[in-house]
Amino acid sequence: MSGEVAFEEINEAKANMDHVYDQPDPRAYFRELERLGYAIPGHAKPIFLKLIAHLRRRPDETVHVLDLGCSYGVNAALLKHDLSMPDLYEHWGAQALTDVTPEELAERDRDFFDNLDDPEAIEMIGLDQAESAVAFAEGAGLLDGGLALNLENEPLPGQVREELTQVDLVTSTGCVGYVTEKSFDRILPAITQGQPAWLGNFVLRLFPFDAIADRLSEWGYVTEKLEGRTFVQRRFESEEEQEQVIEQLREQGVDPTGLEAEGHLLAEFYLSRPASPTNIPIERLLAA
Repeated sequence: MSGEVAFEEINEAKANMDHVYDQPDPRAYFRELERLGYAIPGHAKPIFLKLIAHLRRRPDETVHVLDLGCSYGVNAALLKHDLSMPDLYEHWGAQALTDVTPEELAERDRDFFDNLDDPEAIEMIGLDQAESAVAFAEGAGLLDGGLALNLENEPLPGQVREELTQVDLVTSTGCVGYVTEKSFDRILPAITQGQPAWLGNFVLRLFPFDAIADRLSEWGYVTEKLEGRTFVQRRFESEEEQEQVIEQLREQGVDPTGLEAEGHLLAEFYLSRPASPTNIPIERLLAA
């Protein structure tokens, strides 16, 4: 059974949010996320910033990040600026924005984010199949480049491959499960040119990471899981969703006791780096 088919079957256990994922602006999406207490980008922020600090060879050097499943540029907003998920919920949920068009909102956001103090020296490229979400994130100035591509079904265009050769870090906070090793296969020839990029993936415990880790291994990567840590993605939408997820976990031999059984979807963190005897173990790297 391919990773794509297996992930399709697992996804049937989860609530479907396609109806708000690719709107012209993030307001409906963020209303739904706030209702469910969606938190994973906020948990990911300090970990990604530690990786970025490690990859930055000089204090003023720009680190190039490719964010997979970027949606409206949420990770870009958090990593570039001193913002939290509650800040973004307040920003995109403001009553004053009710009658604003998507184009006006993108223009307001560009001014808002441009005027925040001391942004991090990070250049963000976002990749997502949601064309409207990527376009908004670019228009709002959150993404320095946006790629509306479905790498499960299409190859990486030649000009994009050239653009991705500068990437230092690949991030994701929820796209594994919608993408398989196929998508990683298509970016690896680009991100391994010169100094190979690191990859940091937050993956729901629902989705096995083995096939992706195996594919990365073929390209000379070693993948480590941050043991003993789980990260809340969101609350379950319903008791039915929780029951279905727990059933899926048990079928895979994953124990939900004290974890998903308490009411939240949970993720684990995987770091993939080029094999090297000088690699600092993941626990020490992230504790620094």
